[in-house]
Amino acid sequence: MADISEEASQKYRIPVIERMVDVFALLERTPEGATIREIVKAVKLSRTTVYRMLNTLSAHDFVHRSPTGTYTLGRRLLTLAAHVAPNVASYDLLAIAQPHLNQMSDVTGEGGKLTVLSGDEILVVAASQGRGQYALTASAGQRLPIHAGAAGKILLAFSPQEDIDRRLTKLDALTNQTISDPARMLEELAHIRERGWARDTGEQMVGVHAFAAPVRDASNAVIAAVSIPFVAGVEERRVEEIRRTVIATARTISKDVAEASKDEPAADISMTTMAPSANKHSSVAKRSNAATTKGRVGHVKA
Repeated sequence: MADISEEASQKYRIPVIERMVDVFALLERTPEGATIREIVKAVKLSRTTVYRMLNTLSAHDFVHRSPTGTYTLGRRLLTLAAHVAPNVASYDLLAIAQPHLNQMSDVTGEGGKLTVLSGDEILVVAASQGRGQYALTASAGQRLPIHAGAAGKILLAFSPQEDIDRRLTKLDALTNQTISDPARMLEELAHIRERGWARDTGEQMVGVHAFAAPVRDASNAVIAAVSIPFVAGVEERRVEEIRRTVIATARTISKDVAEASKDEPAADISMTTMAPSANKHSSVAKRSNAATTKGRVGHVKA
């Protein structure tokens, strides 16, 4: 019976889609980009067929062709990824988060972003634009280092310990503020887990600071980070306002995610007492009304 099932499975597959999946898999393994020659060799199709396939995928933004002629995964995949449900999760992370990100920017005047883990980097999956004169902007699709920056340190701090240990073997110094010593980074991550938020004082880019806080699902696993980057040198009262607003926004998104997960047990989403745990780093599906019906950015005492 198993042989019959396998035969039927092979019979009803579409070869061109199989090859397209091969293209996606190759580009996933080569984030720096692959040439058309490399893709032709990998999928074992003619150059003309591969070119037509890439042209079609590029037209729909599923792949991106750089000026040098290499191909990478396109931003349209971010939208699709936001609607993929892991296991029994039943919420749409981006639909829930975006209104809160927008309001966070309205309150502070600064640009904000939502990031998730993507391999050994972090990936910006949603952003909000600030209206302030010196507001910094981010855009979906940006990939950033996991060890340098507030959002990356949040996602690293709440990763499984074996992942933390592996990533500590490569801590490139991007500025003179970047933490490149593994022992010091372990101390930093412990502080982040204890207080429930992270700060960047120019670790990723000179003159750019940031605060970040974790977004949790109904099981209390950290699935994303909310952050605000801002230009260094602002007064301390302004810095504190940004920190509190980031924490409040992350808590509100977490509450809405928990409420949208109808089939999952509600969890305490305290931001200050959790130890690192295994994370579900996928964005998720089934558009929820929670984003439009639930709260505004609240005040937080932290």
